Amino acid sequence: MRTQVGIVGAGPAGLLLSHLLHRCGISSVVLEARSRRYVEERIRAGVLEQGTVDLLNEAGVGARMQREGLVHHGIELRFSGRNHRIDFADLTGHGVTVYGQHEVVKDLIAQRLADGGDIRFEAEEVSVQDVETARPRIRFRHAGRSQELDCDFIAGCDGFHGICRPSIPAGQLTTYDRVYPFAWLGILAQAAPSQDELIYANHPDGFALYSMRSPEITRLYLQCRPDEDPADWSDDRIWSALHARLGDGADGWRLNEGPILQKSVTPMRSFVTEPMRHGRMFLAGDAAHIVPPTGAKGMNLAVADIRVLAAALDGFYRRGDEAGLDGYSATCLRRIWRMQRFSWWMTSMLHRFDDKGDFDQRVQLAELEYVTSSRAASESLAENYVGLMRR
Repeated sequence: MRTQVGIVGAGPAGLLLSHLLHRCGISSVVLEARSRRYVEERIRAGVLEQGTVDLLNEAGVGARMQREGLVHHGIELRFSGRNHRIDFADLTGHGVTVYGQHEVVKDLIAQRLADGGDIRFEAEEVSVQDVETARPRIRFRHAGRSQELDCDFIAGCDGFHGICRPSIPAGQLTTYDRVYPFAWLGILAQAAPSQDELIYANHPDGFALYSMRSPEITRLYLQCRPDEDPADWSDDRIWSALHARLGDGADGWRLNEGPILQKSVTPMRSFVTEPMRHGRMFLAGDAAHIVPPTGAKGMNLAVADIRVLAAALDGFYRRGDEAGLDGYSATCLRRIWRMQRFSWWMTSMLHRFDDKGDFDQRVQLAELEYVTSSRAASESLAENYVGLMRR
């Protein structure tokens, strides 16, 4: 087989890259280890920055998002028994859109298939070869046959546990890693949202987050131990903790309950690898960086990577210009580190750290008081959250 760009991974990064390349007249093949059903039902992030929304609309894959996405013009911070709203629209003129990552994936798959795109689901034994040469290759097994894909470039969009980054020889990458001493217990509940915007709660028992996925489905999180077994959390225990941490009853607000459809534990870590290129292979999305979900940046950073990579590949094929490819890693990393800082800051401000004492907890509250009482501090949070920094 022969294509111009071989893409490993059919998450939002790989699919969006394939779509943008198609619009530029550049061929690609996407290889995905999982089934189509798995990737379309895999529940992940759901908050889209303004820049992500704009790109999906510009690329012609935002129609369903515009119909079904929930536009939010702010968030609420709850601490010390009080509620404080950060008004994104007033502070920045923009907002965010709640639209699940799996919905974005569905839209991209449907569009790629409608355009005749080549996506190979359930590809096995995938390996990358000769990435330091002008003719890299991807070997894989699909539908019982061993195959080889010759290409000009490889895009490693296969996530943190994928095969692309580990295939780079030792000593070629520098990694920066931080593992947090807690995790999130996340649930999907068949319950109508109790309000229109997200709630981030700092509570003595630990952090909690109220979110939603649709007018019928609520998404909620509780801080827990990294080794927590979701089976140890009964529905009653979950709802009791959520009512307590989210300040149920404050200002007449009540949390709606409903059947819990899904429970899972999400580890919390920060991770960056530099550079995001080796030879003719480029890493994007979770293959190159992970952020704690507190700042809602995971999928948005992946989309930002792809915006840069697609433009660089278009410049190469259209004009023979390699400057964009050569600058890809440095360009992406400037934004990545800014968003790492923001995600770390939000995580540090809102979570309970069991190894910290009363002094540190009082500093947390002082930080929250400052953020919610200073327009300059509120504007900084809002600007980072809606994602106006595109350089």
